[in-house]
Amino acid sequence: MSNQLKFSNSIIYYPLLFVMVLWIIFWVETVFGFNFNSYGIYPRRVEGLRGIIFSPFIHGSLEHLFNNSVPLFVLTAALFYFYRNIRWRILIFGLLLTGLATWCIGRASLHIGASGVVYMLVAFLFFRGIFSKKFQLTALALVVVFLYGGMLWYVFPINSSISWEGHLSGFFVGIFLAFFFKENHIENKKYEWEKEDYNPENDPFLRQFDEKGNFIELPKELPIEEEIERKPRGIRIIYSLKKTPDTKSE
Repeated sequence: MSNQLKFSNSIIYYPLLFVMVLWIIFWVETVFGFNFNSYGIYPRRVEGLRGIIFSPFIHGSLEHLFNNSVPLFVLTAALFYFYRNIRWRILIFGLLLTGLATWCIGRASLHIGASGVVYMLVAFLFFRGIFSKKFQLTALALVVVFLYGGMLWYVFPINSSISWEGHLSGFFVGIFLAFFFKENHIENKKYEWEKEDYNPENDPFLRQFDEKGNFIELPKELPIEEEIERKPRGIRIIYSLKKTPDTKSE
C-alpha cells in the first residue's frame, strides 16, 4: 500500500460512520426506552468481558456522547490520513486492548463510553509522531497535544463519576502501540541524485565541473530566435524590370 499523503474519501467517511453509530445507539436508547449500560465493562467478571467490544458505543448522557464525538472524529480522521497503512490495526487493537486493560484494573462498576479509545488515539498520535522524526508527524503530535493536552489530568482519580481507569488504560495502550508499530509511515522524497537511474553526465549542474572539481565555463546556449538574430545577414539585391511605353519619332 502506498504511504504517500493523499486525501481520499475514506479519511472522512469511516470516522464519520464510527461517530454516527454512537449517535444512532444513543437515539435508540432514548426513543425506545432501552438501557444498554449493562453491556459495559464490569471488571473481573466473565460477563463483563462483552463490554470490551460494546462499551465504546454506549454513553450515559447527551453531554457524555458529545464530549467524546468531536475528539473521536478528529483523531480518527488524523489516524486515517497519516497512518493509513496501519489505521485499522491501531483502531481495532487499541479498542480491544484498552477494554481489556480496563477490565483488569477498573473499579467494581460498569465502565461505558469511547473516552478510552480517545485517550488511546491521543497517546498514539503524540508519541508516534515524536518517535518518527518526520516533520509532518511531529507537527501532528504538537497539534494533538495543543488541542487535547488538558485531558491528561483525567487519567488520575479526580472525579469518582469518571472512569479514569479507562482513560489510563487507553493512554498506556496508545504508548505501547506507538512503540510497537515502528515502520516508516510516510515515504521519504528522494532527490534526483538519490535515484537508481541517476546519471551524473546528464546533470546540467555537474557538467560545469571537470573531474578534479574545477569550474568549467560552458558556452551559453542561446534560444533559436537569438541565434538567428546573431547570424550575419547577407546583402540581397532585387532587380525589377519595368516596361516603358514605345515612343514615336515625328
